[in-house]
Amino acid sequence: MAFVEYLVRIRGDLLLRTWEHLLLAVGSTAIAVAIGVPLGILLTRRAPLRAGILGSANVLQTIVGGVGARPAIVALVAYALLPIIRNTYEGIRSIDPAVREAAIAMGMTDRQLLRRVELPLALGVIMGGVRLATVIGIGVATVAAAIGAGGLGVFIFQGLAMVDNRVILAGAIPAALLALAADGGLGILERRWSRWRV
Repeated sequence: MAFVEYLVRIRGDLLLRTWEHLLLAVGSTAIAVAIGVPLGILLTRRAPLRAGILGSANVLQTIVGGVGARPAIVALVAYALLPIIRNTYEGIRSIDPAVREAAIAMGMTDRQLLRRVELPLALGVIMGGVRLATVIGIGVATVAAAIGAGGLGVFIFQGLAMVDNRVILAGAIPAALLALAADGGLGILERRWSRWRV
C-alpha cells in the first residue's frame, strides 16, 4: 500500500496522536514559561542564586521517571526550563545600563522598571528561549510514547517493532512538520519583538 493511502487509512488515529503530541509539547512549554521566566527574572535580582538555579535546571533533566502522560510532561518541562531561564536572564542583563538608569532617574520602582522597560526590551531574547524550548519539546515528546504518554512517537515505536517504514514515517514526518511550523512561527515573533531593542 502506498504511503499516502496508508495515511488516509489511519487519518483518525493520526489526528488523535498529533493532538496528543501538541498537548504534551505545548502544555509542557507553557508550564516551563510560567516557571522559567520568573526564575530568570529572579536571577537578575539575586546574582548569587544563578549557579544553583541553572545547575538545578540541568540536573532536573536526568532524574525524571515514571509511566504515563504526567511524568512525560514533568520531563518535558525539565528539558524546557534551562533555555527559558537562561534567555530571560541574558535578555534582561544585556539591556543597556543607561536605559535602566534613566528609568530609575524618572522615579520608576523596580516593578515598573521590569514591566515597562526590561521585559519589553528583553522579549525578543526571551522568545528565542521559548522557541528553542518548544522545538526541543516537540522532538523529545516523540520519546514520551515509550512510557505510555501517547503522541506521534507511538507510530515510530510501532514501526520499529514491526520493521515498517510507513508506520515510522507516519510519526516522524508530522513531528518534523510540527517542529518546523513552531520554529518558523515563533521565529517571526522573536524577530518582530527583537526590533524593539533597536
